[in-house]
Amino acid sequence: MASLHDETRSVDGEARAINRRELLQGIAAVGLLVGIPLPAAAQAQQRVRSVQSFQLGIWLHIGADDRATVLLCQSEMGQGVHTILPTLVAEELEMPLERIDVRAAPVDAIYRNTYLVKAMLAGGSPEKLSPTADWLLERMGRLAGQQITGGSSSVRWLFQPLRRAGATARMQLVQAAANAWGVGVQECRAEAGRVLHAASGRGLGYGELAEAAALLPPPADVVLKEPEQWTLLGKPQQRLDTAAKIDGSARFGIDVREPGQLFAVVRFAPQFGARLKKLDGSKAMALPGVKAVVALENGFAVVADSTWRAMSARDTVAAEWGPGAQDLLDTATHWRMYEQSFISAKPDKAVSHGDADKALSNAAAVLDAEYRLPLLAHAALEPMNATVRLGRDGFVDVWAPTQGQDLARKAAADGTGIDADKVRVHTTFLGGGFGRRAEGDFVAVAAQVAKAVPGLPVQVLWPREEDMRNDFYRPASLHKLRVGLDAQGAITAWKQTIACPSIMRRVFPPSRFLGPDETAFEGAHEAAYAIPDLRLDWLPVETPVPVGFWRSVGHSHTAFVKETMIDQAALQAGVDPLAYRMKLLANAPRHQAVLELVAAKAGWSAPLLPGQGRGLALHTSFGAIVAEVVELELDKGQPRLSRITVAADIGRVLNPNIAEAQFSGAVVFALAAALHGEVTLKNGGVVEENFDSYQMPRMADTPPIAVHFIDSSAAPGGAGEPGVPPLAPALANAIQRAGGPRLTRLPILTQMA
Repeated sequence: MASLHDETRSVDGEARAINRRELLQGIAAVGLLVGIPLPAAAQAQQRVRSVQSFQLGIWLHIGADDRATVLLCQSEMGQGVHTILPTLVAEELEMPLERIDVRAAPVDAIYRNTYLVKAMLAGGSPEKLSPTADWLLERMGRLAGQQITGGSSSVRWLFQPLRRAGATARMQLVQAAANAWGVGVQECRAEAGRVLHAASGRGLGYGELAEAAALLPPPADVVLKEPEQWTLLGKPQQRLDTAAKIDGSARFGIDVREPGQLFAVVRFAPQFGARLKKLDGSKAMALPGVKAVVALENGFAVVADSTWRAMSARDTVAAEWGPGAQDLLDTATHWRMYEQSFISAKPDKAVSHGDADKALSNAAAVLDAEYRLPLLAHAALEPMNATVRLGRDGFVDVWAPTQGQDLARKAAADGTGIDADKVRVHTTFLGGGFGRRAEGDFVAVAAQVAKAVPGLPVQVLWPREEDMRNDFYRPASLHKLRVGLDAQGAITAWKQTIACPSIMRRVFPPSRFLGPDETAFEGAHEAAYAIPDLRLDWLPVETPVPVGFWRSVGHSHTAFVKETMIDQAALQAGVDPLAYRMKLLANAPRHQAVLELVAAKAGWSAPLLPGQGRGLALHTSFGAIVAEVVELELDKGQPRLSRITVAADIGRVLNPNIAEAQFSGAVVFALAAALHGEVTLKNGGVVEENFDSYQMPRMADTPPIAVHFIDSSAAPGGAGEPGVPPLAPALANAIQRAGGPRLTRLPILTQMA
């Protein structure tokens, strides 16, 4: 079973993290570093002559036990990267997948997600960069990027590097076998973890060849298999983490148990911006098992010998809070900040081609609309938590379900005052991420608490209420549109202004992030739609509510506006929404193919009874083209969904089972937001505290979901996020076609109450 921890076991059995320097030193003692871009690698190659294993660069290790270990810098949060990414290696290595182990990579700049950095800096399309710009951003990414999992980038980034690692190892192993037998390398082949010589019938396992292969120089030209030669990729493969998640051996952050471990729970100020003024923990300290009451800048934590005792003692602590920045902030005043931006804020021109104002003045008809999309919480199943130990050796160990290892290390360093080079991050499984665990705040809090009990690991848990009230929320957004139509109902002009806070300006200081923030308006302009005159403006909104990356980010709100407005234009023109979109996509055959597939699978043209409706939406994000059809009926004015059909072109589908699961999960995630999702404000803080008020879809709310993929030869696209954006507009369009209201605000059930 794949291991997910970057740790080794010492002779006395104590778990100890390995950093990159120790990793390289350890390998140099038993193997050879091939392909690592460090002078030390070449030096080690000259020193080591007796080896028992084979280390290929930063990704792959082959041991004498005929097993391979893949080092992965991408966090596993249910999206399946700890199966798909090793499959890339196994395919080229000619190694059975069940003989691949997975180990979380240590924190190091070499693992920084340069693809994601380039995507952010290049408007979401790194593949369109010029060679010079690509070279520059690659180096900028190494300096300013992060070791992070997000943006549906894992497979898109590592599709080539991991395949090359597997192919390089295979070629060296085959060469080692040919040398041992004194035959030509062309007479040998790799198969199922062995190298075979057909003429003589001889064979050697990879473990037997590892020592010799480690001493060979890497091949000058690495030959990758063609897709038609694949035996693993493109076919359903069982997840490597399934068994551990069934038998309970999989370790999530909340499962961490280390020798001498203590437990803590937090309570934060009830208002944004409020600070702790006074703290009295004397009653808590008198209770059994309580070890410490720790003051934080905006809250406190109680440390005890069990989570239950810490939580019980927390309720006895007397805390006095200073005033928040917005004591009277509520939902109504929050929206007024957005409205005010249309009066006082200077817009950033995000996208513009043609002359939208002139085209609107000449339009035969103009559609005006205003949309309001609410704040949303992440509400991951596993509450925020991290375990930190300030070791007596001067090192800090962090066990965390994190999407951002660099951020976790920095947060622990800042929280403890210890240099980041002495922080070791152990990445566990994540019980949901959705962008929330790309933040470092929960690690910083755990590090501050751990200072109160030096030498002992302490697991700091945010109870659900603290998790919900102290999120980095999906920004609310206010959209105002004017869409011009000609006499035949075709769109001639599109003018849209979006008021929305900037996520990137919160995450990065101005010196590192300049210009418009694409996360505020990405997806608002669908380049495939043939709209001759378009203008998109963004109004940055200053709000005390902390905002962050939420699954599919800006696409989560812009798709709703765009795709419901397209339906309105089709209705105005008296044209079927499918046919209307097909005409707009006359020059986009991939998009048309996706629409044709979803229409066929959903039975788009089948007759409907009164009160029934089908709604359609199409959206492109994260390298994937996705269309969804929702079918429902209105029962006493409320939608009752009967089925959801998804069609997607995500390029080559590397594991159909995982891809289908990701899209099904994205639909349910989006359904929760569309039907129920809304964070409201009162007295300067968040009202919703748990799943009784921030509801999730029940099984009765969730109809059958059918997912279909285009047989595409394009490069792999994303799968974790692209299924989210089309759901809400498809659902709203279905409600209108069933005779319900036109929805320009979410959540749907609140608007239809």
